[in-house]
Amino acid sequence: MIRHVNWIGLKTLYMKEVRRFFKVQLQTIWAPAITTLLYLIIFTVALGTVKPTVLGVSFADFIAPGLIIMGMMQNAFANSSFSLLVGKIQGTIVDYLMPPLSNAEVLAALTAAAVTRAFLVGGTIWLAMALWPGVNVTPAHFWAVLWFGLMGSMLLALIGVMTSIWAEKFDHAAAISNFVVAPAALLSGTFYSVDKLSPTFQVISHANPFFYALSGFRYGFSGSADSPVEFGAFLLLGINLALALICYLLLRSGWKLRA
Repeated sequence: MIRHVNWIGLKTLYMKEVRRFFKVQLQTIWAPAITTLLYLIIFTVALGTVKPTVLGVSFADFIAPGLIIMGMMQNAFANSSFSLLVGKIQGTIVDYLMPPLSNAEVLAALTAAAVTRAFLVGGTIWLAMALWPGVNVTPAHFWAVLWFGLMGSMLLALIGVMTSIWAEKFDHAAAISNFVVAPAALLSGTFYSVDKLSPTFQVISHANPFFYALSGFRYGFSGSADSPVEFGAFLLLGINLALALICYLLLRSGWKLRA
């Protein structure tokens, strides 16, 4: 029974996960940032002289925050869904299970590393967009940017840990990414206002937790949102606490991790 936090072990596992994605930073940080920036370039160039406004801001200013947090959330999932899965496939899962780390410490290290990658990707995208002409990404409510960026990244990091525990091969993780994470992110109001949808699709959008992360994050930049900001903030916190508990119970049970 581990009665105290093993801070040295926690830090070591966290640094191991961070250094893993830093070794291939062109693929894990810079490539996602460039890909996300291309969305903004394509839309702004395609619109040309047409300057539509959405929620009281220009279309470029409207989609920019959504693109930033979409890149953050997708990369948080990519990082955490890879950790335990590659250990199971390569036979090195013992490196996670044998050290004197509690299940909560393993979960905290994996989640923190995924969130770190998400904020590095988000910061890179934000810097690139800040240098792009005609786009304003100056935060209006910095607390909302930090809170919803953190909550959105943690949401996908925890989903990624669950996927990493469940998956037995890379195809399983890719299926969750392609058929769950990507559609939920793209259909959360990144490129449109949910208020413009039919009532049925508005209900579906409001059942998507990605929507609240994106709406709150956009509020941090533009001061406008598709949903009540306080409700979204507490809802995401509750969902993350529930997901963290589920991940902890799965790690403690050893399901698909121990013989």
